[in-house]
Amino acid sequence: MKLITMTQITVDGVMQGNGHATPEELRSGFIRDGWAMGAFGDDTGQVITETYQRAAAFLFGRRTYETFHETWGTNPQMRAHPIGVALDKAPKYVVSNSISEPSWSPTTVLSGDITAAIHTLKDTAGGELQVHGSGALIRWLLANDLIDELVLLTVPVILGQGARLFPENGLDVALEVVDAHVDDRGVLVQIYRPAGRPEYHPVRPE
Repeated sequence: MKLITMTQITVDGVMQGNGHATPEELRSGFIRDGWAMGAFGDDTGQVITETYQRAAAFLFGRRTYETFHETWGTNPQMRAHPIGVALDKAPKYVVSNSISEPSWSPTTVLSGDITAAIHTLKDTAGGELQVHGSGALIRWLLANDLIDELVLLTVPVILGQGARLFPENGLDVALEVVDAHVDDRGVLVQIYRPAGRPEYHPVRPE
């Protein structure tokens, strides 16, 4: 399977709170949630839905898995949406050392040698293994050269607070542009392919 990630981010790189903040997030002082609600043009909304629908399986970090389960997995209206239907029927894999008996079927918990487990999944013929949300997992997957395509949906807003997809000091990765366009609401849709480490050509004074 091809491993792809799809992440909604702000211009300043924040991925937190694209929907509604959790009570825990609100208690922490994060109040600028919902910035992606209604932000996408119809064409991009359709692309997002079709992306979920073509997934052969989903891969989650623990927090995103629990959030998705509480929303897409249990809310009747969200479960009936095509995205909810796709999430409900497809195999789900969650990287966690704390979940022992997942209640969202079909779910498999990955622990121990995660790299080997994901390589095994990727060696399965056909389809896409998709990662949505799960920022820490995405960073780990990038560091271990496991991502085939990285899809970023950049909403034209500067949030000024919240967890960013990429930290200020982190892994450096060269990216090959596969596709990029702006929808009619101003959302920048970018598809990248990781291409090793960047080359640096600094100009330094003698």
